[in-house]
Amino acid sequence: MHRLLRLPEVMKYTGLARSTIYKLIAAKSFPIQISLGAKAVGWLESDIENWIQDKISRSHAN
Repeated sequence: MHRLLRLPEVMKYTGLARSTIYKLIAAKSFPIQISLGAKAVGWLESDIENWIQDKISRSHAN
């Protein structure tokens, strides 16, 4: 089953500010959000976990 995270959870999970998350999305460097309604979005928890794991892998490769 897929779990959706709302923005405050994504911010807490990643340690990133709202503006940074949206800048990374615009740069295609962060998972895009899923529309949940007219004014609601969420992110798949698995997408956020994979993004974090990729960051960890890249930092250990250097």
